[in-house]
Amino acid sequence: MPPQPPPQSAQPQVRKNILKFLRSFPGIVRILQIVFGAGLWVTIAANKYEGSIHFVLFVAVLFWLLTLALFFLTLLDKQDLVPLLGGDRWLSTNLAHDVAAAVLYLPAIGVMIYKTDRNSYCNLELYKHLCLYKVYLAAAVFACLCCLAYLLSVTYGACRKCRGEQTVI
Repeated sequence: MPPQPPPQSAQPQVRKNILKFLRSFPGIVRILQIVFGAGLWVTIAANKYEGSIHFVLFVAVLFWLLTLALFFLTLLDKQDLVPLLGGDRWLSTNLAHDVAAAVLYLPAIGVMIYKTDRNSYCNLELYKHLCLYKVYLAAAVFACLCCLAYLLSVTYGACRKCRGEQTVI
């Protein structure tokens, strides 16, 4: 009886899938969403905030966590483990997430622009009191970048869905 060849490990295939996703358009956009979202909520959370900024922080943290989950499930090719939303529905799940994020980031951008404008008076060199103008401006920029990244993802996912495809990459 000839000797059996050693069983091949699934490791090279897993690495290949991970690299494929990280180099793909959805993988790059997900990384941008995670980075910009983290920039937004860290900018806000590291400073004093009040009122409607709580909504912005809620949107930023919620979608940052959800995006992290989608990113790692897709990266590790474990979307089939998600009940009701995984498997053949994974592209639709990602698309719904991205649409919800883009829609909720729009009022968050409005809040940040309003707060930035309301604090523009303290953008003077001689102003000595606590001024959150630059914080709100940075947060507004991060919110805009997040929304743009989610809109790019919506466009890409919708194009794939219209072509009848069911996978993210």
